[in-house]
Amino acid sequence: MRNFSYVRANSPTEASQAAQQAGAMIFAGGTTLLDLAKCGVTEPETVIDIVNLSGMSGITVDAAGATIGALARMSEVADHKDIRVAFPAVSESLSLAASAQLRNMATIGGNLLQRTRCSYFRDPGAFPACNKRSPGSGCSAIGGVTRNHAVLGTSEACIASYPGDLAVALIAFDAVVETGSRKIATGDFFLLPGDTPNKETVLQRGEIITAITIPASVAARNSTYIKVRDRQSYEFAAASAAVGLELEADGRTIRDIRVALGGVATKPWRARAVEQMLIGKALAAETVEKASRLAMEGAVDHGGNSYKIELAPRVVARAILQMGGLA
Repeated sequence: MRNFSYVRANSPTEASQAAQQAGAMIFAGGTTLLDLAKCGVTEPETVIDIVNLSGMSGITVDAAGATIGALARMSEVADHKDIRVAFPAVSESLSLAASAQLRNMATIGGNLLQRTRCSYFRDPGAFPACNKRSPGSGCSAIGGVTRNHAVLGTSEACIASYPGDLAVALIAFDAVVETGSRKIATGDFFLLPGDTPNKETVLQRGEIITAITIPASVAARNSTYIKVRDRQSYEFAAASAAVGLELEADGRTIRDIRVALGGVATKPWRARAVEQMLIGKALAAETVEKASRLAMEGAVDHGGNSYKIELAPRVVARAILQMGGLA
């Protein structure tokens, strides 16, 4: 880790201006930045501390939805009684992430911006070819060990999976990312790798997340987050699903359904084909299982990650049937 300058910002505007400098990076909880600096992926010239900025850590929930400050801690949001009632999938996605110690430190804004856990990306000494770190250098993962890599949204330049849980729930329920100057739908916030996998979000230099808003809905209130992984805790998803369900008055017909996937794509993945097939249909195991297979439309495996193409639809079906009282 090389020497760097340290700046403590006194306002979001000051932080944004400082972050426009080349080599500047924002520091809040620090759980991602420190990791990346230790393994040599990130070498900031200036670290801008925003952890004490006022007005960016509140959590409010009302009839319209929720507003969560970017500096709110993961554990605070997961345990917030109103979030747990109005957005259980959001609460569950946070509770199932990382470890208790990390959840007590990591912020919501930082959680959205966490980098991939691709082992090739995080080991520049052994694997100098990585288009996320060094555009145009190649992708060491392709042709390598790919058990934890993506099968959706990949390109010839990158197959690294997005690691987070929270963003999967946020995309399912049409959350919006707020910066000092604009509001960005979470579905538009994350970028596919294409030829530029080093560009992961639409944030511009100096732009800082200030809050997340989530509109209220029946589906969000009747939701869950299911995460399948190699071990019970402190592990990233092999496949996960955030699902919300609203039924018609007959208790059988699907009025609204939200489905998003984690662990299987290069960004949090909204499974709209599944939603479209199920809206207006009677809730039944056979119908749900057939629709859930659409979640893998366009999937491409690279050997070791082929199991995800079978696993993810099962996770989706399980979540839908559970919310419908059929599992």
